[in-house]
Amino acid sequence: MPAIFEDQRSVVSSEIDLMGHVNNIEYLRWTQRAAVRHSDAQGWTTEDYLRLGQGWLVRSHHIEYRQPALMGDVIVIRTWVADMKKVTSLRRFQILRSTDQALLAEASTNWAFVSFQTGTLCRIPVEVSSAFEIVPDAQT
Repeated sequence: MPAIFEDQRSVVSSEIDLMGHVNNIEYLRWTQRAAVRHSDAQGWTTEDYLRLGQGWLVRSHHIEYRQPALMGDVIVIRTWVADMKKVTSLRRFQILRSTDQALLAEASTNWAFVSFQTGTLCRIPVEVSSAFEIVPDAQT
């Protein structure tokens, strides 16, 4: 299974803002989609988390924009798990333009593992944490 997951997509017209480039909120959508798809690839689908009754909740996002994405650009969203603690995990992202590998944005999301019934923090089960390889920052 991929420690660093890559999700590819093409920029569509509905993602373009008045400035003629991709709206900032779309980068957040792309990162969330890539995180879910990475989890799916590691064997933890939405259905699996629902059966468990526990799953991930976002605590915070950080995005640093470097260059704009434009209509028709093919975008690669790279994501990996940078750390996993008792109840939280840090996931990192690089958003690249496929044609020249230009770095468009870097992002990170702090996730907390919670009970869906109570909304309280839960210890990340071993079967979940062991499904993800930790990629230290020095390896990206």
